[in-house]
Amino acid sequence: MSTRAPLAERLRPNTLSEYAGQKHIIGQGAVLRNAIEQKNVPSMIFWGPPGVGKTTLAHIISKELKRPFFNLSAINSGVKDIRDVIEKAEALKKGQQEQPILFIDEIHRFSKSQQDSLLGAVERGLVTLIGATTENPSFEVISALLSRCQVYVLQHLSEEELIEILNKAIKEDDYLKTLSINIKEHEALLRLSGGDARKLLNILELVVNAAGGGVIEITNDFVLKQVQQNLALYDKAGEQHYDIISAFIKSIRGGDPNAAVYWLARMIEGGEDPKFIARRLLILAAEDIGNANPNALLLANNCFRAVEVIGYPECRIILAQTVTYLASSAKSNASYMAIDNALELVRKTGNLPVPLHLRNAPTKLMKNLDYGKDYQYAHNFEGNFINQEFLPETISGTKFYDPGQNPAEDKIREKLRKNWGDKYGY
Repeated sequence: MSTRAPLAERLRPNTLSEYAGQKHIIGQGAVLRNAIEQKNVPSMIFWGPPGVGKTTLAHIISKELKRPFFNLSAINSGVKDIRDVIEKAEALKKGQQEQPILFIDEIHRFSKSQQDSLLGAVERGLVTLIGATTENPSFEVISALLSRCQVYVLQHLSEEELIEILNKAIKEDDYLKTLSINIKEHEALLRLSGGDARKLLNILELVVNAAGGGVIEITNDFVLKQVQQNLALYDKAGEQHYDIISAFIKSIRGGDPNAAVYWLARMIEGGEDPKFIARRLLILAAEDIGNANPNALLLANNCFRAVEVIGYPECRIILAQTVTYLASSAKSNASYMAIDNALELVRKTGNLPVPLHLRNAPTKLMKNLDYGKDYQYAHNFEGNFINQEFLPETISGTKFYDPGQNPAEDKIREKLRKNWGDKYGY
């Protein structure tokens, strides 16, 4: 039986120069890099998906600053553990030693009382807090603590960065470099990793071990075969959480209430935060159903509020009702596409001027400049509609919202066609 540490642990970077990705915050001249080099880092929260280096970056910061490092996991640490760390930090301060780094993994899992117990230590400067979370800290971290932390968003690693990590593993790992490994195809490794460096290295290690020895040629087919046979070997430490929520969302989007409620049960049985599930349903109701069934968003919002009040185990029933309703509903991503199309055009065209007749005219000067002149009040006309221009002149007639193919949006399309004629191509 092998006594080697996992490959991901063996390759964990120890310096900023070894660290892969996140150039937007730790590249040369980037804001966090500057703070580290100036040895003046604030308390902070790293928000990003798993396997992108949140824990590693916290360790590196501690080493770069030569400060003590305390590590807590919100999964198995309580208020007592926090108090023990604070006592140690107070002892360090009395001994005039460096302020320690307190790293808390999955800080979003801490309750309000646990987060409150951190607040005083951060305010008094006993510790520099670094929290790691996969969830939006605006929802999961109390406002008093959040206001004292800088939030840094960490991103999925790019294809180039992941390939660089693979090549480094083969060339530099003490064990792998003794083997003859040829990665003929990268696609399966990259796709299964989902931008997660830890998962990527776990899969590589699994595949290499399965090959046995000799000349090891890694192909897409071989990777997929080994992963399917040994899924549990690399899907550790809650990483499957993201695969299951993906299957859950895609089942609802695909209109299969049976599959959707199965994945819901998997999350409930695994102890998933019900508010996390309910938030995903809220997003899905707007993104994938939208105006095909506006009641979906109302139901999803009520579901979220009910889950907040009730909690497990009873909220499983409310979640199940909402999930089966959303999965069975007509679907449309037209609203989602509309805002993305509009954002894309805004980024290309910049701040186009508001047409004069639509501008606000609170002063006499503005009225003299024809602000608001010729605006026609829709409610003064039959059907509460009058054909006038509401877009900047240079993009007049641009269609962002294209109603989906479903009964509800068929009616919307017909009304838009009646009102606007050929202007938007409805």
